[in-house]
Amino acid sequence: MEQLLNRLGFLDLARWTPELAIALRIVLILVAAWIVLGVTQHLIRSFRERITRRMDDREQIKRAETLGRVFRYIAAVVVLVVATTLILSELGIAVAPILGAAGVIGLAVGFGAQSLVKDYFAGFFILLENQMRQGDVVDIAGKAGLVEEVTLRYVRLRDYDGNVHIVSNGLITTVTNMSRGYAQSVVDVGVAYREDTDHALDVMRETGAQMRADQVFGPKILDEMEIAGVDKWDNSAVILRCRFKVQPLEQWNVRREFLRRLKKAFDARGIEIPFPHLTVYAGVAKDGSAPAFRVQGPESAGARN
Repeated sequence: MEQLLNRLGFLDLARWTPELAIALRIVLILVAAWIVLGVTQHLIRSFRERITRRMDDREQIKRAETLGRVFRYIAAVVVLVVATTLILSELGIAVAPILGAAGVIGLAVGFGAQSLVKDYFAGFFILLENQMRQGDVVDIAGKAGLVEEVTLRYVRLRDYDGNVHIVSNGLITTVTNMSRGYAQSVVDVGVAYREDTDHALDVMRETGAQMRADQVFGPKILDEMEIAGVDKWDNSAVILRCRFKVQPLEQWNVRREFLRRLKKAFDARGIEIPFPHLTVYAGVAKDGSAPAFRVQGPESAGARN
């Protein structure tokens, strides 16, 4: 650097005292690092904005923004390390022994902090493989919520109650993403055993068609309602299953609105929505005839005795 400055004729460092020359070179290194950092951050930001302008998919835009933050962080760390190494060299401190000691210390720290290293490796692959992005709703490590931040070390979630969960990336083994591409709003409806299931299914189809034609909920539903039919015989009800293909994060809103409308439709047509109950049969024959059935209270039982 000294020879370059002398050759360009900007400064004659030979006229400076060694302390001032060292101070000047350190200042030049800091200024150069600040310029390089600013230019690098600007280039990464400009490149990210240029790419996102060509994207129509909101999910791809969120992924580009997340990766942009990670690359800016990596660039800042690299510039800082290089600048620190050059400054130590200017101060007459041997860099090679420091790097060697840092390698040994890093190895020891790596064994002692394996979970931290695991967090960074897992976070890198989470971002690289696009497993989740900011704004997604996911279920990870037993916690579910809206992804507010994805870093190389942790994922920050906020659940429906407003609670914030910080999940280390090393703990994430399975990612259940509920907002990727589209969602399925699955609805299970119970009707009484005495009701005609075909009639109940027709009412469900009619209610689903009304929602599909609605100005508010129609755009949220991507396809016609799919009727699966009778799903199972429960203790007190016959379970009918259907589902809607909806936009991401709209599966809960569509399900709640469908149940609200279906309750009114069932009430209007006299279709019973069952509740847990117990029916006692006492000697009913196949033809429906049955002997008189009387409940004996404690007083009559005592008189008989």
